[in-house]
Amino acid sequence: MLTPLDIHNKEFKRSFRGYSEEEVDEFLDRVIKDYEQLYRDNMELKETLERINSKLEHYQHMENTLHNTLVIAQETAEEVKLNAKKESELLMKEGEIRAQKLVDEATLKVRRALSEYDDLKKQTSVYRTRMLTLIQAQMEMLKTSQEEEN
Repeated sequence: MLTPLDIHNKEFKRSFRGYSEEEVDEFLDRVIKDYEQLYRDNMELKETLERINSKLEHYQHMENTLHNTLVIAQETAEEVKLNAKKESELLMKEGEIRAQKLVDEATLKVRRALSEYDDLKKQTSVYRTRMLTLIQAQMEMLKTSQEEEN
């Protein structure tokens, strides 16, 4: 990849009827300045993309953890139901009351976990959309700048 220093250090052969050395130097100075800015912007975008990917991995890990927690909560709810049913056969009325209470708590936990999961998915989607928009805008700026140079 061509660096601003490469442009700065480029030497051209002189010829009898060549271009004006002063005009070429002025133009190269402008090219160097613009290229340095694009180069810095590109590096910043790469760093931003790395940070975004890192955060995305973090959110994906959180999503997996929430999913596993949800599965465990559902399995726990099922175990609680079975145990409550066995107990209710032995202690009819008391067992039914306890089983219903445990089922309600487990259902509430599942609903809370699902709500948190949905919120995280929405946040991740918004974050992805914002970053995609930002990257697209930066790419459009680079494209426009490059077209202007040409």
